[in-house]
Amino acid sequence: MEMQRLPVEVITYILSFLPIADRKEASLVNHTWYFAAQDSLRQENILYNIPATSSSLATIESLARRRVSCVSLTSLDSSTVSRDVIQAVSCHLGPHLQSLCLRGSSLTETSFMHLLLACPCLSSLDLSGCNSLFMSGTLLSKPETIGQAQRALTNLQELNLASLRYLSDLSFNRLTGCAPRLARLSLARCHLTFGFDPYRGSSNYNSSALLSFRNLLRFLKERASSFRALDLSGTSITSPAMRSLVQVEGLCLQELVLQNCRDLSNEAISLLCTHQPHLTALDLTGCSELSDQAALAVSAGLRALQSLCLGKLQRLTDRGFLGIAELRSLQRLDLSECSLVSGSELVKVCSAPELRPNLASLSFAFCCLLRDSSVLSLARSLSPSLRVLDLSSCVSITNVSIQAIASHLPRLTVLRLAWCKELTDWGLLGIEERNHHREKDAGPQFSRNFGNMGFFLPPLQNLEQDPKVLSDSASNESRKQHRASLQALEQLQELDLMACSKLTDCSITKVIRFPALRRLSLSLLPELTDASLVAVARGCQSLERLSMSHCGKLTDKGFIEAASSLRRLQHLVISGCSQLTGQTLEAISRECRQLKSLDVSMCHGISMADIALFQAQLPLQTCVQSRFVGGADLSFTL
Repeated sequence: MEMQRLPVEVITYILSFLPIADRKEASLVNHTWYFAAQDSLRQENILYNIPATSSSLATIESLARRRVSCVSLTSLDSSTVSRDVIQAVSCHLGPHLQSLCLRGSSLTETSFMHLLLACPCLSSLDLSGCNSLFMSGTLLSKPETIGQAQRALTNLQELNLASLRYLSDLSFNRLTGCAPRLARLSLARCHLTFGFDPYRGSSNYNSSALLSFRNLLRFLKERASSFRALDLSGTSITSPAMRSLVQVEGLCLQELVLQNCRDLSNEAISLLCTHQPHLTALDLTGCSELSDQAALAVSAGLRALQSLCLGKLQRLTDRGFLGIAELRSLQRLDLSECSLVSGSELVKVCSAPELRPNLASLSFAFCCLLRDSSVLSLARSLSPSLRVLDLSSCVSITNVSIQAIASHLPRLTVLRLAWCKELTDWGLLGIEERNHHREKDAGPQFSRNFGNMGFFLPPLQNLEQDPKVLSDSASNESRKQHRASLQALEQLQELDLMACSKLTDCSITKVIRFPALRRLSLSLLPELTDASLVAVARGCQSLERLSMSHCGKLTDKGFIEAASSLRRLQHLVISGCSQLTGQTLEAISRECRQLKSLDVSMCHGISMADIALFQAQLPLQTCVQSRFVGGADLSFTL
């Protein structure tokens, strides 16, 4: 009662310490808490996804009272419903919008201009994949519309034009000419021409047929003093073009994304590092011609770098990281799918406190040469800073790695271990597996601090029957064997254990208890039963995304019991769970009222009638998939 009498400002301040999902729950307490939660949420850059459906109209009016600033409109086309949604957004949300995403929409030029003119405060605009806007080439062709667009886009700083097959120099110039403060631009996967010069020395860069690198250079030269970020991913940029780009006078880039630019050479990256030393983020993922020389150039030339992505570089080896100690500001390092990288050089750098970077995010996904010894060393060294760790498909790591992670990285918020098939229940429980040749029937050595409660566990096969054995029975030797269970990672928000096929109910029911966990994948774990499902639901009640596909032992009984604990669930994947029937859908529709998507493909026990009933009970939800029902592949959008 006392909390109800507190001023809204005080409640807003208190709620600001909670995760967004908890703030949403708190908003249901009463009117005062509702308005306090809206004020708290308004302080965040939260993107609201609004589908082009008639049911969205009431939602838009509700969002107007919250003065939301970031909106994504999906499935827009030339239909009457889309026009109504655009009209509603323009009227109710437009004056306050700072970020507008229209990705992949098929809206008309008239609708786009109507929406644009209603949003005078835009700082970010995403038109990626909006090919219908640029197909005719007449966008902003009239003088009066150009003047109106200039007033609307005067504060625009970020523009995404990725994947536009009809974008030309003419339309590019018209659009960017209306945004004098533009500092960030994406032309990823656009058909930029690099070698061919259509202008033959002319300075009139207004071709309506193609988008040229020469025109982009002109734009960069004009905006060099204020331009900061460029994305040319998926283009055929060449080394000579890179030389011209990085040498633009006055250009001082902070972020550059060059994913899958397969024509770039080591020499081009060396030039980049020489002429753009102030870069803080560089993404070279999939630039297949790059090798150790490029990585060494980055370490030597980009001392201010905070984020470095070198994924899918098949020529990169550990030698490329000999100079990584120079990157003292590095916070994110992505080495996923670098098949020749074992992490040995990174281990050497991180072992020296005066040299190691304060990495917050590290990915070794699909690095098959990574070993337990490297994971152990990195876990010890990066304990103060690491928050995100991706070891997906590192097939050589074992329980040693998971126990090192649990012991040394208690601040992790994201842990991905998909397809690490050597992980077993022993590792998750924090139990050291005994040498079976030496003591075959003596059972495991036990963790002194299992579950952070000091329990001394019985043999693994009896865990479910009798878990309460006092720790004072432990031998002196086992007390010295300090192991932590996965449950020590109390701050986890995302956990991926997909296809760790040796895991069973024995560990899942004991350690998957994370109050802050929002995303969990337990797909392709064939031994999981309803016991694991119920334990996960009760121990992780903040879950928003849950994937348990191809867990063939799950039944309706488990979902009926678990559904009441999954009130915040928004996305559920249970494809391939062949024992499930319509009773599961009934339980989900009754308890999981926030559900947005559900995948029940290959669930042979779920019929078309069950799906129709589910759609009727949750009419506002986004998609239900049902495949191989009656021999057909079917997809439903609600």
